[in-house]
Amino acid sequence: MNPLTIGSRTFAWGERTYVMGILNITPDSFSGDGLLLPSPVGAIAPEAERSGGGAGGEGERVSEVARRFLAAGADILDVGGESTRPGSQPVSADEELARVLPVIRSIVAEFPEALVSIDTCKAAVADEALKAGARIVNDVWGLRADPELGKVVSSHQCPVILMHNRSKPASIEVRERLGGAYLAAEYQDLLEDVKRDLMDSVAIARRVGIPDGRIILDPGIGFGKTVEQNLELIRRLDEIRLLGFPVLLGPSRKSFIGYTLDLPPDQRLEGTAAAVAVGITRGADIVRVHDVEYMARVAKMTDAIVPRKL
Repeated sequence: MNPLTIGSRTFAWGERTYVMGILNITPDSFSGDGLLLPSPVGAIAPEAERSGGGAGGEGERVSEVARRFLAAGADILDVGGESTRPGSQPVSADEELARVLPVIRSIVAEFPEALVSIDTCKAAVADEALKAGARIVNDVWGLRADPELGKVVSSHQCPVILMHNRSKPASIEVRERLGGAYLAAEYQDLLEDVKRDLMDSVAIARRVGIPDGRIILDPGIGFGKTVEQNLELIRRLDEIRLLGFPVLLGPSRKSFIGYTLDLPPDQRLEGTAAAVAVGITRGADIVRVHDVEYMARVAKMTDAIVPRKL
């Protein structure tokens, strides 16, 4: 695969694993790391208000997390303003923008070398986020939720992460300690179905003029898959990479780890580390994680042990 250059940064796929740090600008993140307090307008937590600004304020708290992630080796900061946990409630584009735009502007101003991605499935949100300084679009619905999103990506000539998703609220089980998990996702053949769906998203991208070199695939760990299916996807991630695109893996703190180890989100560090390490051995190019300090070390050590595939 050819390297991907974004601004002054070049991603040489196969040379090492890149780390994406998660910045959830939400009050209801499944992992408990959301940087907003629950409120009707999504206001940033009081201890984070000191720097002010924007509809919700950027917040000292967000700035500190971004600074910590970058210092620990994050290659990308993924900013999202709408929770995608099982059973979460959607928010309007206006509310999502009020959450993410001040944060993106603040990060870009304070850390000009930082590479920001916008985690959204809405064209309007992506467009404004890219204008504010984001450089990548991360779409959990693989350009299927909003028919205009692909056009926005194409017009900005930015990379896009296309995630596989067969989420259905009716198939969710919620346990108090462990959170939500999918019980009955429908697949004839898990890997073949996931690959086919991903290539359907690639076809959508191609139709609106997004070149293959700016496409990254994500198998969608935790989205419309049972615990066993998530484990199988990680074990067979190399089959996704054989589609010819860089692969992002996002297992961090997810319920398949909690259900496997019988642990709540704040105790899934070791389970995440195992999933990240195995995913890298199977060809993951980017790992999307909450605990950047630890997972950057896991990635670096795994890269040192396992030769990367070009």
